[in-house]
Amino acid sequence: MVDDSMLIRDGLSRLLEDAGVTVTHRLADAAPLDAIVTSDPPDVVVVDIRMPPTFTDEGLRAAEGIRAEHPDVGVLVLSQHVEPGYALQLVEDFPQGSGYLLKDRVTNIDVLLDALRRIAAGELVIDPTLVARMVGRRRRTEPLERLTEREREVLGLVAEGLSNEAIADRLHITDRTVESHITSVLHKLGIPDDGRGHRRVLAVLAYLRRAE
Repeated sequence: MVDDSMLIRDGLSRLLEDAGVTVTHRLADAAPLDAIVTSDPPDVVVVDIRMPPTFTDEGLRAAEGIRAEHPDVGVLVLSQHVEPGYALQLVEDFPQGSGYLLKDRVTNIDVLLDALRRIAAGELVIDPTLVARMVGRRRRTEPLERLTEREREVLGLVAEGLSNEAIADRLHITDRTVESHITSVLHKLGIPDDGRGHRRVLAVLAYLRRAE
């Protein structure tokens, strides 16, 4: 758990420990993080974006370094504010085992635990508040405008990192219907099948780029 705020750092650590999660280290600075992860790799590192000394993007840089050097270690980046550029950068570079959530949301232990489990399993987690903000922005003409309302809704949930089963439960439709919508979305966005399972991630990136 890496956050310069003792309240956030200790508060989230206590919530996790009360829920049965082992918090191996609590750090106020990202500087020693690489050495710690190398010597004692955790399942997931939780780190604030803005860390000492400049309080700009030290946490994000640390997260990117961990994903590059330790691909089996997940990273959950926390932010006090909605910052689409940071989220897009993380997702674009490391679409698996990564997450971006607002601090207001992770005070709900169920949300935090769900995010950690999914990231540890190699999934992508994006704060729904960020997705909603992007949906509401005025956009230039682009392929996404060809999507139906339901297809946009499905893609929005994909952008949050939800599985087909979770999307089906949320929208009260079948898994097969979800898969059909996703197939249509990928076709309309012109995303080819690369044979490596990255089409869904590319669709998420196309969705997120609407905020640029």
